[in-house]
Amino acid sequence: MASEEAVGEANCLGWAARDPSGLLSPYKFHRRPVRHDDVSIKITHCGLCNGDVLWSRNEFGDAIYPMVPGHEIVGIVQEIGAQVDRFKVGDHVGVGFYVNSCRDCDFCNDDREFYCSNGSVITFNSVDVDGTVTKGGFSNFVVVHQGYCFRIPDNYPLELAAPLLCAGLTVYESMIRHKMDQPGKSLGVIGLGGLGHMAVKFGKAFGMNVTVLSTSSSKKDEALSVIGADRFVLTSDEQQMKDIARSLDFIVDTASQDHPLDPYLLLLKPTGIIVIVGAPRSMQFSPINIILGLNTITGSAVAGRRMTEEMIAYCAENRIYPIVEVIAMQYVNEACERMINKDVRYRFVIDVENSPK
Repeated sequence: MASEEAVGEANCLGWAARDPSGLLSPYKFHRRPVRHDDVSIKITHCGLCNGDVLWSRNEFGDAIYPMVPGHEIVGIVQEIGAQVDRFKVGDHVGVGFYVNSCRDCDFCNDDREFYCSNGSVITFNSVDVDGTVTKGGFSNFVVVHQGYCFRIPDNYPLELAAPLLCAGLTVYESMIRHKMDQPGKSLGVIGLGGLGHMAVKFGKAFGMNVTVLSTSSSKKDEALSVIGADRFVLTSDEQQMKDIARSLDFIVDTASQDHPLDPYLLLLKPTGIIVIVGAPRSMQFSPINIILGLNTITGSAVAGRRMTEEMIAYCAENRIYPIVEVIAMQYVNEACERMINKDVRYRFVIDVENSPK
């Protein structure tokens, strides 16, 4: 792993966590020069994901400090390498959860680069092939191999495009892979946060009947009237849960807090599928509920490069937009606390470009 001193003079301003407190503060560091196949992007906006908070606080036990989080990056191309043929200066682009892979293994060749057999390189807190530690989008620019940049249509607002690169892509990939794009099928969505509200939007765009499953009755009106769900069920109400038993073809579980699965398995029709995307620490369930229901529990992370392009195009063509709260970089620590307390509607997006330097 290359040291900070060895890689060059500081040329980028970001906000970094220095220890497991996760407290973020200004930090200058070095970005590599643009190589022949690189794109340099002036970051305009970056989404704030629960993963940014967890990694910055070393919840996964692999933190490399100083850490600059951020993996829902959008901005404008400001420089390209000599062999870049996919982008030009001035293009609107995005960068998601990973920025490199071997591009040669079975998984990379099957549009599943995140699962690269040789290890994908995450956008921050990961060691790249040159030994440097990646630093994310809580910074004023980023340099990325062109293969891991994605064109954002000029008519799609950049502040709304940012959450597509993780929240949107995570649920889109899981829904497409498990054939949840069938009109008339029934979809349940556990949780109505950054991922959950996008799952509802995709479900409705696919022509599905969508039920929001939430622990908070305060989200009912907006789930139905703003986001467009067909039904809202308060999961703490036993009668409401009984009323929809064995009625759902699919469930997307976006909840990040620990919770039991059994109440939700009972909502699935036989052969129903529940996909976990919210990454709680632990979940408990009774195997008999899966056996008797002929159900499947699976998980899903972000998609490959081809599907990322497909998802962005689908959102642009169908006018699917996340609901965001735009904040200045200086507010990021307060935003992290609000996210932990589920006080966000529905994704924080940092206005990097216009934040005071």
